[in-house]
Amino acid sequence: MEQQLKPLALGLAAAIVSAIIMGLLGILGNLGIYTGAVEMMRQWHMFFSLTLTGIIAGMIEAAIISFIFAYLFGIFYNKFV
Repeated sequence: MEQQLKPLALGLAAAIVSAIIMGLLGILGNLGIYTGAVEMMRQWHMFFSLTLTGIIAGMIEAAIISFIFAYLFGIFYNKFV
């Protein structure tokens, strides 16, 4: 029997993981840990900063981007495999 990915489940899982990681990065950045990674996130993500609203906006942005890429990956994977 052929196995297929569930694109929606894959997208939601990626979005949740990305949002959690971005939130942890914001918290650790405020503690002075992983400052190099925080600086990279500031450069790569339009809305991310170390303020509370910046962390939440970065989490939302990361979740949306991750959902889109993982969802599309699931669709293309199922189509070509």
